[in-house]
Parts: sequence; C-alpha cells; structure tokens
Amino acid sequence: MDCGEISFSEHALKRMFERQIPPEAVAQAIAQGEVIVSYADDEPFPSYLLLWFVDGSPVHAVVARDEESRHCIVVTVYRPATDRWNRDFRTRRVL
Repeated sequence: MDCGEISFSEHALKRMFERQIPPEAVAQAIAQGEVIVSYADDEPFPSYLLLWFVDGSPVHAVVARDEESRHCIVVTVYRPATDRWNRDFRTRRVL
C-alpha cells in the first residue's frame, strides 16, 4: 500500500499494545501486506483489510487511506481468530 505518512488511531495503539504487535510490524504489513478486502465506501476515507505474517502468525490490519495526500491511518490491528477465518486467513468462515 502506497502511504506517504502513517498514523495510528488511539484504538489501534491500544489493540497493538494488548496484542503485542509492534508498530514496525504494522508498517511492514502496510508496505508489503496483501489487501484482502476493500471498503471503498468507508468514510471519511476508503479503508482496506490487510493480511501480513509476523513471526509466522497472521495479522490483520484495517487501514484507511486519503487518496489525495496518501496519508494512511491504522484503524485497528488484530490476530484473526481461527473460528472466524478459513485457514488461508483471507476468507471468513460461513457461520
């Protein structure tokens, strides 16, 4: 994802701390992760669900991007639950 600048929401910082996911890993996810879902209608900016692996474990990050300035805002970060996501961590399980 092409970001000129990255900032973290208060919610994202709290969750990253709780889940022991360092900001460097999230920055790497943004730079090299796979966009698995696009939320084009999100406001105030479109957002994207990214998949990245940190030390072999999957991590999802939701990132909003101002297309004009390329400023990216990390909304939340979490480790996808195996009971909610398929083994590829790209598709949700049908509940």
